[in-house]
Amino acid sequence: MAINWFKYSAPSTFYALAGKLAPWFAATAAILFAAGLYIGFFVAPTDAVQSEAYRIMFIHVPVSILSMFIYLVMACYAALGLIFNTRLSGMMASALAPTGALFTFIALWTGALWGKPMWGAWWVWDMRLTTELILLFLYLGFIALHASIDDPRRADRAAALLAIVGAVNVPIIYKSVEWWNTLHQGATIKFSGTSMHVAMQEALFTMLLACWAYAIAMTLWRVRSIILERERSTTWVQDLPEFKR
Repeated sequence: MAINWFKYSAPSTFYALAGKLAPWFAATAAILFAAGLYIGFFVAPTDAVQSEAYRIMFIHVPVSILSMFIYLVMACYAALGLIFNTRLSGMMASALAPTGALFTFIALWTGALWGKPMWGAWWVWDMRLTTELILLFLYLGFIALHASIDDPRRADRAAALLAIVGAVNVPIIYKSVEWWNTLHQGATIKFSGTSMHVAMQEALFTMLLACWAYAIAMTLWRVRSIILERERSTTWVQDLPEFKR
């Protein structure tokens, strides 16, 4: 029997689905975080060049990747909501923004911790760092703009325009180490031609999956709250047991 996935585009049906999936993704994230940190900090060998300081990459690299990926997903949802005027798309974009901002902040913070022993400075106006900082401002701008408009649908449309325009910054971040002469090293995760120790690769990919699972869990829980807030006057929300408490 074919499953009609389009029915989950309605907030009323997606609310229940999100409630079922979120705990599973949260549990998966917790297990993967524990495994990834253990492999990265206790199993992976000491780097011959960067010594123990390199271990910050097991946090820095995954959150940096997800900070860019989440923004693109957020911009896609924003574009869908703007083009097709779908309610859930705007809600999903709003739900993604705080997690994306958190990952971007952690990427900048861990990058500073990594940069101090490697470059001798907490911060340099390197193109990769600068464009990542701009990404944080775009996330915060999206959140602030949405919060400044009382009408949720108008807020969705205004914030969507900012998200779509800001998406041009993501490929600039990704390609910055190739387009400019920067201090920042090139790609850490490669699918071929890498000399990285297998334990380092396992730690990186495990942490990447952990961040992905965490982002999905947080987004699902947050979008449920947004749905309840926006649909609180509807009959289906008022009939929910958790809404009556």
